[in-house]
This record gives sequence, structure tokens and C-alpha cells, in this order.
Amino acid sequence: MVSKVKIEKRMRKKKNSSLVETIVKIKKKNPEIAKILSRPIKKSLRVNLKDIENKMGNDKNILIPGKILSGGEISQKVRVVAWSASEKAKEKMKKSGVVFVNLAEEIKKNPELKNLKVIK
Repeated sequence: MVSKVKIEKRMRKKKNSSLVETIVKIKKKNPEIAKILSRPIKKSLRVNLKDIENKMGNDKNILIPGKILSGGEISQKVRVVAWSASEKAKEKMKKSGVVFVNLAEEIKKNPELKNLKVIK
């Protein structure tokens, strides 16, 4: 189990207000994702496109609690939910038919983040 106190302490150091709002919304329903998002910048999660391709299996809805980087390609048409993505990664995803959704927008529609495979 993830300590909610630890998440609170980490949030105080965050300067991005939309990230803090997202962590607040998600910490009760999915504390593991909140813990990953609240990490210090140096330890934040960064995933390349090739890592998504290798780890997604047959799932068509993927959640990355961090940033997507442009290394590699995605050959399948999937829906990817992430905190952010580099501009190059967004271009590559768009060319290959991948739908990118910001995590904050997904929480509004799906607060419990159901039916999403988490890739760390």
C-alpha cells in the first residue's frame, strides 16, 4: 500500500498546478498512479514508444503515468493515456494511428481509470 502522507509531502514541492490537481483527484481511487506522478522530476517515469510496443500485449487501452518519449515506433492502433508526451512522440503516434489522451482529460471521463493497462 502507498502512503498517502508521502504523496501529500511530495505534492507540496510540485510547481505544476494541473499536475497537483490530477494527483489530488486520483490519489483516493488509484494511489499507486498518484505515487508515480508525485515522484521528483529526476525519478519521474519516462517511457519510449518501443517500450509501449513491447509491453502492451493484446491490450488496446494503455496508461502511462508519466511522459512518453519518441524512441522507437508503435505499429498497432491503440489508445494511449499519459501525463504528457514529447512533440516527436505525438507526431509518431498520430502517423501510426495511435490515439493520445492526456491523463487529466481521462480522469474527467473515467475517474477510476478502469480498463486501462498500466505500463511502468
